[in-house]
Amino acid sequence: MSGFKDVVGHKNIIQYIGNAVNSGMVSHAYILNGEKGSGKKLLANLFAMSLQCHDREADGDACGKCQSCKQALSGNQPDIIRVTHEKPASISVDEIREQVNNDIVIKPYSSRYKVYIIADADMMTVQAQNALLKTIEEPPEYAVILLLTENAEVLLPTIRSRCVMLKLRNIKDQLVKKYLMEQMEIPDYKADICVAFAQGNMGKAIALATSEHFNEVKEEAVHLLRNIDDMQTEELMGAVKKCTEFKMDITDYLDVIAIWYRDVLIYKATKNVDRVVFSDQMRYIKERASKSSYEGIENILDGLEKAKARLKANVNFELTMELLLLTIKEN
Repeated sequence: MSGFKDVVGHKNIIQYIGNAVNSGMVSHAYILNGEKGSGKKLLANLFAMSLQCHDREADGDACGKCQSCKQALSGNQPDIIRVTHEKPASISVDEIREQVNNDIVIKPYSSRYKVYIIADADMMTVQAQNALLKTIEEPPEYAVILLLTENAEVLLPTIRSRCVMLKLRNIKDQLVKKYLMEQMEIPDYKADICVAFAQGNMGKAIALATSEHFNEVKEEAVHLLRNIDDMQTEELMGAVKKCTEFKMDITDYLDVIAIWYRDVLIYKATKNVDRVVFSDQMRYIKERASKSSYEGIENILDGLEKAKARLKANVNFELTMELLLLTIKEN
């Protein structure tokens, strides 16, 4: 990928960036806010490359061929600085001072701008944010700071008010599916499942499409749902134990169950098989739709949300899954 023209979705943001670059009306600080996998790093890298390009195209896109672009594509452009942090869950004041504040006073090496990309910017400590704030308030004219966040609301209001906010929206399902099928040669039925799970998040769709482990998680969840009616207590406890193997991927496991029961609900209400994601499981979807009441399906979907909340709050894993599987069996 060498430019904005290759990006799927985010057309408003791309047009905004192109106009800013072409007009020279570039702000000193931007926040790119979106969930993990939404394309923040990709857009930030392309924005930085476009700013530094020696031979930009008419729409503001980078040429992808000049020395600066080649350096940027290989991660070696000296005036594009990617801020790193040692601790996985926080960016310290020392890291901001050393990599941004102390460096930004040095003029660009070979470019018009000096671009700082701070991934996980919502992990900055309050002290780190205050240190960055001083730089954002009085930046050198050549400085551009790109803050990448999943939740911009945790940034200090004084930082948010001094940055241009670019919010990454979900990409339309048909565009995600088209990319998976045409660019990655993913078969139709598999693309549908990945699209349903990704919910407009291209990064997640690509990760699911290329993950063998996700297929294992999906198959295990589907096996449980097809057989849970006939399971005795001992088998149910065995299924709970089996879930611990997918502890790191439990969100995907629960999402498989949720989409299965949404399929059941859709089929029960409409008899429309075209809207069912698990179209290869229609026999079992129809059986469940005839057995479960609307209230029962809603109880299960509600139970799934409660399970996610409990797991996020670090409630005992096996107890949470046991309660969920009992809710599914009872409804």
